[in-house]
Amino acid sequence: IKNKSAAAVQITAEQLIREAYERQGSVQKAPRQKVLDGEELSDYQMRRRREFEEGVRKNRSNIAEWLRYASWEESQNEVKRARSIYERALDVDSRNQTVYIKYAELEMKNKNTNSARNLYDRAVTILPRVSQFWYRYTYMEELLGNVDGAREIFNRWMQWEPEEEAWSAFIKFERRYGETDNARAVFERFVFVHPESKTWLKWAKFEEDLVEPDRVRDIFGRAIDRLGEAFMDQHIFISFAKFEVRMKEVERARAIYKYALERLPKAKSQALYNQYTLFEKQYGEREEIEDVVANKRRMQYEATLKHDAHDYDTWIDYVKLEESVAGNFDRTRDIYERAIAEHPNVLDKRLWRRYIYLWLYYALFEETVAKDVERARQVYVACVGLIPHKQFTFAKLWLQYAWFEIRQGDVGAARRGLGQALGMCPKDKLFRGYIELELELRDFDRVRTLYSKYVEFNPTNCATWVEFAKLEAALHESERCQALFELAVEQPTLDMPEVLWKAYIDFEYDQGDYDKTRELYGRLLALTDHVKVWISLARFELAVADDPESRLAAARAVYERAYSRLKELKLTEERLVLLEAWREAEMSESQGDVAAVEKKMPRRVRKRRKLDDGSLEEYFDYVFPDDEEQGARFKLLAKAHMWKQKAAAASVSEPIAATESASENNEEDGYE
Repeated sequence: IKNKSAAAVQITAEQLIREAYERQGSVQKAPRQKVLDGEELSDYQMRRRREFEEGVRKNRSNIAEWLRYASWEESQNEVKRARSIYERALDVDSRNQTVYIKYAELEMKNKNTNSARNLYDRAVTILPRVSQFWYRYTYMEELLGNVDGAREIFNRWMQWEPEEEAWSAFIKFERRYGETDNARAVFERFVFVHPESKTWLKWAKFEEDLVEPDRVRDIFGRAIDRLGEAFMDQHIFISFAKFEVRMKEVERARAIYKYALERLPKAKSQALYNQYTLFEKQYGEREEIEDVVANKRRMQYEATLKHDAHDYDTWIDYVKLEESVAGNFDRTRDIYERAIAEHPNVLDKRLWRRYIYLWLYYALFEETVAKDVERARQVYVACVGLIPHKQFTFAKLWLQYAWFEIRQGDVGAARRGLGQALGMCPKDKLFRGYIELELELRDFDRVRTLYSKYVEFNPTNCATWVEFAKLEAALHESERCQALFELAVEQPTLDMPEVLWKAYIDFEYDQGDYDKTRELYGRLLALTDHVKVWISLARFELAVADDPESRLAAARAVYERAYSRLKELKLTEERLVLLEAWREAEMSESQGDVAAVEKKMPRRVRKRRKLDDGSLEEYFDYVFPDDEEQGARFKLLAKAHMWKQKAAAASVSEPIAATESASENNEEDGYE
């Protein structure tokens, strides 16, 4: 092929096949022959037999050819010849099922009952595991009315221990003829050969249909004994319980469910448990229903903990469930012991935090529910000994232990426990809890001692200083309170100094020492220029003076100072906040000058600024009137300064130009 490029019109394989099918000619059928006399029939039969004989001689093992041969002879009403051909085929393959079936159908069509019986007997003798022969054999005997013969054949079949369908067929046979005792005997052999649960259930259903409740109970009992715990199936118990419910024996059904749930493993009793839940919801009391729900949740918790034994949230839910089931203290203690045995394997407080709650709940359970005080104390002591206090501790544990001892009336033990905690691992929460306990006991000397230790431990905590000072103020120890505040504000580092200063100022204000208060404001403003401090000072001046004019003048003086200071520091937002507070103060007074403050209020303008990436960003800024005046004044001075510089430069440049022109003239004269 010279041109190997693709053709313009492509033809698919589907098109080729379709065209070939459309163009094929009609199949030539062999013409039908009409046989008119006996001689012509003999010739036809001889020719066909010769063809069949040649076919089976060429391929003796081709059973299909033998079957076609026998079928043709049967169509010619040559039963003897057809029987001979079947026998010859069985000589070739004596275990071919199709040959036996066709052979037996031939004998039955021609009403050769004994021949068919003998043939089936041969078949079940040679192939006893082929159920089809047994079914056909028994069906033939039953069809002929030979019930005893069919029963004998079934008995012969059962000796081979066939599949379940064969036994079911035998039982149905006996029931059709009303032989109930024979059917029971068959069931006896059936459950012995096939000891599965469904076999026992079939037998129980059979007896229930016959309305024999005692026999049904006996069958279920025998099934439970025969199968044993190793091979027990939950469906046996479910059917047994449902049967008792149908018999109106609710208590029997409940006993069966409980018996089964106690003995079957949880992995094999999920359906049983679900049925028990439905049963209790329908027939049970409230306590029984709650017990069912609790059992279901127990199974879920056990499955979760089997996967992860360190899931402390699940342990907590588990023990809370057991506590809700009243009266079973031993089971609850067992769950608690199992839970606390699964302590974290690493020294990470985040992992220990949930674990410690198990101990706390355990101790509370022993104290409040079980009423076993000594056991609760042992739980606390064991937990304290377990925690690695050098790495971390839990203040909640120590405080709960102390309050436990307080409830038992042993104050010394509570103090010893908290003292041990502060000596081993001091922390803020422990100090606060110990102080709260001593305040409840009204032992203020110990409270002072604890506060002293607390501020030594953490002198940066302003809340501690404030609480200590408030304690002294409540005890009317003003000098102590002032000394504490002075000591606190002198600390080099504080976490919230504004809280401390505010408390100090409020204390002096409450004491009525306004001069001291002003002094404190002055000391605070020396440390910070926060706008809230200025506003607070101005409001203080408004509050303390008796004369409206004098107090308004004092407040205005503070606002003026604050405004000047914030303007000097270029704090735009703070100036606006100050002016708004100032305006409110002027509005609150009858002699206030609001217009003067309004003149100082800024206007908001939109501006642009360049970002690092080169883009422009719009933002809002505030422009104050005094800033604009000062800016205009600065611009005028700058222009005057520039004019002065230009004038000075011009006066210097004129003498220089005159000198240069004189020298040029002198040079010209000399040259000439």
